Amino acid sequence: MKIDSHQHFWIFDPVRDSWITPEMEVIQRDFLPGDLKPVLDANGMDGCVAVQSDQSDSETEFLLHLADANDFIKGVVGWIDLRAPKLYDRLEVCSQFEQLKGFRHVVQGEPDGFLLQPDFIKGVAQLAAFDFTYDILIYPNQLSEAFEFAKQLPKVRFVLDHIAKPYIKKEETDSWAKDIRKLAELPNVSCKVSGMVTEADWFTWQKSDFKPYLDVVFEAFGTNRILFGSDWPVCLVAAKYGDMKAIVTEYISSLSKSEQEKIMGENAIQFYNLD
Repeated sequence: MKIDSHQHFWIFDPVRDSWITPEMEVIQRDFLPGDLKPVLDANGMDGCVAVQSDQSDSETEFLLHLADANDFIKGVVGWIDLRAPKLYDRLEVCSQFEQLKGFRHVVQGEPDGFLLQPDFIKGVAQLAAFDFTYDILIYPNQLSEAFEFAKQLPKVRFVLDHIAKPYIKKEETDSWAKDIRKLAELPNVSCKVSGMVTEADWFTWQKSDFKPYLDVVFEAFGTNRILFGSDWPVCLVAAKYGDMKAIVTEYISSLSKSEQEKIMGENAIQFYNLD
């Protein structure tokens, strides 16, 4: 089964979704399952994982409602206040929802040191009791912090979103590559090859632009810990779904069939415990 491990849905709200700037006009509208299903079908994908884009309990409820009504949405990565005093009780309630697989916080928008706050670490540690995962959304300058964070939580399963958003447009690799290799030393951390086109030049990128970054990620994480994700519809500011997918499928075309199947679906199924 081929799984897109990372995409979003929203009913566009210009205030709530102010991160969608005027130059991203193409995604300043609603994106719902009826928009994605034909795209997945056209690209030979069997299902997807819907990931939060708004930090609210209502966002998690919204995504779970969509997953309940659309069987191609195989899992949901929601949001919860991981610093809440009665978090364990809330996670116990959340565990009743079969399609809720894990959580994410938009750490890329937080100040330095956010991941290492004792109350945040304490909260994330509690995910393991319910087999919930955690998606790490950060910028390259937060990678070393992410290593110290994940190192303290060996029982939690982590996945790094968007290969930590390296500065592809500037062709910068050195510092990012060093920190990626260090993070990959932790066996409980996986990585999504997703969202890369939005970090490149939106209008002039070529597939060759991504090779230096994919080389590092594949060398560091290996084919057992890499998940394909489109980051649809955000990717549409720079590429059509098929173009984003082709960056990855062409890169892995020399790998064995079983390795390709892992990257394009099996690793996501295993990581998120999808049906």
